[in-house]
Amino acid sequence: MKAMRIVPGPQGGHLEYLEVPMPTAGPGQVVVRVMASGLNRGEIKMVREAKAGAHRAAGVEFAGVVHSVGPDVTQVRVGDHVAGHGGGGQAEYVLAAARALMPVPRTLGWAEAAAFPNVFITAHDALIVNGELRKGETVLVNAAASGVGLAVIQLAALMGASKIFATSRSAEKAARLKAYGVTHPIDVSTQDQTAAVMAATDGRGVDIVIDMVGAPVFEANIQSLAVKGRLVNLARMGGNVATFDMTELWMKRLKLIGATFRTRSEEERLRCIEDCARDTLPLLEAGRLQLPVDRVYRLEDMAEAHAYMETDQHVGKIVLAVDPSVAADAPLAASVAGG
Repeated sequence: MKAMRIVPGPQGGHLEYLEVPMPTAGPGQVVVRVMASGLNRGEIKMVREAKAGAHRAAGVEFAGVVHSVGPDVTQVRVGDHVAGHGGGGQAEYVLAAARALMPVPRTLGWAEAAAFPNVFITAHDALIVNGELRKGETVLVNAAASGVGLAVIQLAALMGASKIFATSRSAEKAARLKAYGVTHPIDVSTQDQTAAVMAATDGRGVDIVIDMVGAPVFEANIQSLAVKGRLVNLARMGGNVATFDMTELWMKRLKLIGATFRTRSEEERLRCIEDCARDTLPLLEAGRLQLPVDRVYRLEDMAEAHAYMETDQHVGKIVLAVDPSVAADAPLAASVAGG
């Protein structure tokens, strides 16, 4: 079978589409024939940081058809349509834990199905588990046009948030976010985040901030929070090091929370997937979740997909088509770009 691999080098890694051995399902495992795989920003960093060691499998999410199951697997059967979370999904076949798979409706296109796992698992863990969202509370999402941002917005709206603030550096992107449940879009290229939040909350602030920008907005996020607010950081796209006045942290009795899968045990990861599936699959099956796909690239064109992601022009997910039929769900990037 063919698979995308990260090949290390002295100046950083690069991507190669290689022939690799077909996986075999053991106890608790499933082999999935991958139809499509979502692309995530952290994968670009993985390639850049690969300076030594063996080749690494690429991808953390996928959607496809169950090809074979291990001897003790009962949750899924051969032929089931599933989406999954786990390493190596950017390949023709992937080996995954059965508990890491979620059934997807057969009415859902493969590109949309591949856009679901990582962003909604991450969003659910950030907003519901760590952020402890309660009905009627208010939420602010930074860099909200990303896949995770759109997932957080939708979950916040469906779980009863009273006001949802969302930031973007693009007025066009900020306006488009209303379609997903945002009540107060903020174009931070022309608006001050804290001032906008305080004006719309009578000076109270928001209960939860879900942040993917990091250092440049850290102080503004602290200032935007209400008493007993929670700041959940998922990424640091703008930088890692920030300074702020701890008086506000103290006076407001804030919680600062970091969330990542990198330091979780395998059992913790699987529980995150199962918790997300419990709360979101009924919404997915009822058609209440939108899975916006910005562009679809062929798997072998993954380097081009990485380059496009770095332009920050996309709204929603960038998806890699592993099976050619996925192009029927959404145009390939070359067609979108007119090339």
